[in-house]
Amino acid sequence: MPEKTRRRKKKKKWPKVVGIVILLLLIAGGTYLYSVYHSLTAAVETMHTPIDREKSDKRTEKIALSKKEPFSILMLGVDERKGDKGRSDTMIVLAVNPEKNSVKMLSIPRDTRTEIVGNDTEDKINHAYAFGGIEMSMDTVENFLDIPLDYYMQINMEGFKDIVDAVGGVTVNNDLDFTYEGDHFPKGDITLSGEKALKYSRMRYEDPRGDFGRQLRQRQIIQQVINEGASVSTLTNYGGIFDALSKNVKTNITFNEMVDIQQNYKSAANTVDQMTIKENGTKINGIYYGVVNEDEKQRVQNEMKTQLELNQ
Repeated sequence: MPEKTRRRKKKKKWPKVVGIVILLLLIAGGTYLYSVYHSLTAAVETMHTPIDREKSDKRTEKIALSKKEPFSILMLGVDERKGDKGRSDTMIVLAVNPEKNSVKMLSIPRDTRTEIVGNDTEDKINHAYAFGGIEMSMDTVENFLDIPLDYYMQINMEGFKDIVDAVGGVTVNNDLDFTYEGDHFPKGDITLSGEKALKYSRMRYEDPRGDFGRQLRQRQIIQQVINEGASVSTLTNYGGIFDALSKNVKTNITFNEMVDIQQNYKSAANTVDQMTIKENGTKINGIYYGVVNEDEKQRVQNEMKTQLELNQ
């Protein structure tokens, strides 16, 4: 066969080869995307836990996420031990505003004294969960902050370490040198596994700031988990991440709502403003409480209402 004819045939073969390779890549990519989608929907279905709670009188109409309306989430970190319903060890309220491109992250100290709505008593705010679960916690925090809570997210703190490990660990900037339960946490940037992250976020008695220092560390961990979970490198371990979430997280946010949040609110996560509440520690009948004066409560309420674009 003449050399010229052989070269012509080779040229004709290359487009076919390239076409087959592209087709195989598309099929592989489609299979991968389908696998991710299937795993995600299965995880969300497991996490989705509707609650039996009457509509809040602080929100007359349901939030329209498709219209980019500001919304709020109550995050509860719950220590659930065998034979004990548990208490909400961590209470964080997120107020998300896409127009402001920001999130307000408010930590509520566990010992805050307030009215426990539905239990006709004043007690530590974290006791609301023990008395009436998610519903009573939401009602109590709504009353305390005078804002509507649109969603909740409950995290099992014992299993939180699995979530941290699933995203490959987290790196935080530690401002306090301390040792807790056999592990040393030096000052500066430190990378934490799930087990160490859990210890890092739980210590409070060795911190001169008490519960406020612990809240700071908890917010650091949560923010870094969100950052790591959103990074491209974690896509290779999507199965482990979804599995950890499905086993340790409960929420009333539906799959479609999660899609809306991803599409319409993603940029808001770029700016997270961490808020704290100033309290005066005191003992009442021999029990320690954190008491928030009216001026401080009003300040916090106004800031959250502004973020959610509510009338004050």
